Amino acid sequence: MAAKARELKSEGKDIISLSLGEPDFNTPDFIKEAAVNAINEDYNSYTPVDGYAELKEAICTKFKRDNNLTYKPSQVVVSTGAKQSIANVAQVLLNPGDEVILPAPYWVSYSAIATLCEAKFVEIPSSIENDFKITPEQLEAAITPKTKMIFFNSPNNPSGTIYTEEEYRALAKVLEKHPQIYVLSDEIYEHINYGSKLFSFAAIENMYERTITVNGLAKAFAMTGWRIGFIGAPEWIAKACTKMQGQITSGTNCIAQRAAITAVLAAPQKVQYMVEEFHRRRDIVLDLLGEIEGIRLNVPAGAFYIFPDVSNFFGKTIAGRIIANANDFSMLLLEEANVATVTGEAFGAPDCIRLSYATSESQLREAMHRIKQVLL
Repeated sequence: MAAKARELKSEGKDIISLSLGEPDFNTPDFIKEAAVNAINEDYNSYTPVDGYAELKEAICTKFKRDNNLTYKPSQVVVSTGAKQSIANVAQVLLNPGDEVILPAPYWVSYSAIATLCEAKFVEIPSSIENDFKITPEQLEAAITPKTKMIFFNSPNNPSGTIYTEEEYRALAKVLEKHPQIYVLSDEIYEHINYGSKLFSFAAIENMYERTITVNGLAKAFAMTGWRIGFIGAPEWIAKACTKMQGQITSGTNCIAQRAAITAVLAAPQKVQYMVEEFHRRRDIVLDLLGEIEGIRLNVPAGAFYIFPDVSNFFGKTIAGRIIANANDFSMLLLEEANVATVTGEAFGAPDCIRLSYATSESQLREAMHRIKQVLL
C-alpha cells in the first residue's frame, strides 16, 4: 500500500496520507535547546550501553510521577527507540517454540519480533463492539503450557483503546495462575489520552516482578526521529537486555539522551497543547466519518488513530471494483479518493482500516470529503 501511494504521488497525484504513525508537530523548543546545549558542552563520545546515569535517574523519577512505579536505575535500559526496547526483551526471554499472546489489534512489529525470536504468536481477537478489548475468559482460553509472554499496548495502536485499572486487574487474575508468563506493557502513547485515567500493568502488586514496562519519547514529545525508548523491568531482565544491546547497537545517541533528560523530567502539561489538538481532530474525523453509512466507529480514548470497521462494504461493488476485504477497501480509497490508509489485516484485525489524524484539519476535512464521495 505504501509503495502504491509513493507511485501515485510520483505520477503527480495529490495523495493525502492518513497512514503515518507519528505526530505532525515539531519537537518542543525546550527540548531542542537541551540538545543544542549538549552539543556546545561537547557531548560526542560513546555512551554507556544502558544509558547515561542521569537519564536513567530521570526515567525513574518519571515512572514514579506518572505511573506510581518504583524502579532503580539498575532496572532501566535506554535504547534506540521503543521498538529496540521491545526487541531486546523478546530476544532475552523467548526461546524457539515459545508462544506470545497478542491481543488484537496489535502494533504490526509485535508479530514480526516474535517470529524473529523463533517463537509463535497467538492472536486473541476483539471487535469494535467491545471497544477492541479482550476478556479474561479469552485470555484463559489462549494460554497453553508453551505460553511465555503477552504484549499489552494501552493506549493502543491502532485502535486508541485504553484499558482501565479494573480491566487490567481482571486480566491479571488469570495470569496469576500462570507464573511462567511475562507481561510486556507498551505505554508509548500514555500522554496522548483524552481524559481516561491511565494505569500501568506493573502497578498491580503481584505482577510487578513479571512485567516489563516499555515507553519512550517519540509520540508525546514529537521526537520520533530522536530514537529514544526505555524499559523498567526486573533487574535480571534489564541486565540481560543490556548485554543483548551491547552486541547490536551499544549505547543510544549522546545528544538525544541529554535532551531526553529534559523531556522526561518535564511535566506532561508541557505537551498538553498537542493532546488538545489531537482531541479536536479526533472529534472532527469521527463526526465526518459518522455521516457515511456502513462505516462502524468506536470512540478512541487515546493515541491519534481512528480504526473503523469497514466489513459492511465487503462483497459490494464500488467504482467498478469488488471489495472482498480491508485490503481492497484501502486500495479503493487510495486509487479512487487519493487517500492513503493502512489495512487492519496488518494489525490482526482484518475487518478494519487505520486512519491517522496526525495531520492538519484542512487535510483531514478534504480526505473525509473524498472518501465520502467515493462511498456514497
